[in-house]
Amino acid sequence: MSLVDLIAQADERGLAASGLACLDRCVPLLGGDDETLRPVWGGLAQGAPADAWETALEQVRGKLAGADAAAAGEDEAVLLAGRMLAAAPDDRSAAGVREWADACSVASLQIHRLLDPAEDDAPVDSRRQGRTDGMSPLVAAELRRQITVLELLADHGAAGLRPALEVSTEGRRVLRAAVSRRTRLRG
Repeated sequence: MSLVDLIAQADERGLAASGLACLDRCVPLLGGDDETLRPVWGGLAQGAPADAWETALEQVRGKLAGADAAAAGEDEAVLLAGRMLAAAPDDRSAAGVREWADACSVASLQIHRLLDPAEDDAPVDSRRQGRTDGMSPLVAAELRRQITVLELLADHGAAGLRPALEVSTEGRRVLRAAVSRRTRLRG
């Protein structure tokens, strides 16, 4: 099943986790660390009310406020990550998180494409629909992580959140390494 199909079939929790996982993997671009989104993940895992989601997002936005502003004019990856955070819906309803999860999926794949030195000229949307031939390694790994997160939530419900967070943590480390490599190359 393609990533587009998985997003279309996901429930509210799966969509929220999908968007959150994409943002979590890209948060190092905004100066965030491994604990930055932990309160948002925690509220989702505990089934906290929607206002807890909104409060946790406000705290994260406050913590990372302005982190993307300085580099945004120079770095498209940072700008995309900042937009993911800014676009996170305060209302965790299925309609709001579906649009956000979809946009986060595209942005995260684009960020990984920007950070991957390998060529990948196919449109990101074609990758999300399952056309994977000639895909660059960093983008391929991100696509697999996005699919895995949605499958974990679809198959295990709330119990899938912990392994989804583990998948996201691994992806965050990969992205951090890619950013470091790019920084060294730019010298």
